[in-house]
Amino acid sequence: MSEINDFKDLKIWQKGIDIAEKCYFLTKLFPKDELYGMVQQIRRSAASIPANIAEGYGRRSTAEYIRFLNIAQGSLNELETHIILSQRVGLCSQTDIESIILLLREESRMIIALIKKLQQ
Repeated sequence: MSEINDFKDLKIWQKGIDIAEKCYFLTKLFPKDELYGMVQQIRRSAASIPANIAEGYGRRSTAEYIRFLNIAQGSLNELETHIILSQRVGLCSQTDIESIILLLREESRMIIALIKKLQQ
């Protein structure tokens, strides 16, 4: 098992960064008139996932960590909603979002599992 020295060593944070990166690349394909609409919403919620994981880890309190993991989960749900809506209104295709949706499901399972473990 690898040693955890800081938040960047957490697999859950690393996956969150992967999701955010994919979302930035996805939104580069969106029309310019969506720059302050859906592009901004997707990027903000995507970046919020690893940011809240990192912030919670840095609080050094289990209760605070759980609170920030719950916020990350909320951002994940928000992001999935924006991505699904983007596909439904024709800003991207189903193929464009499939890998992101899979990562979001994996990340959600990891967040929920970590919350449960911390609550024990």
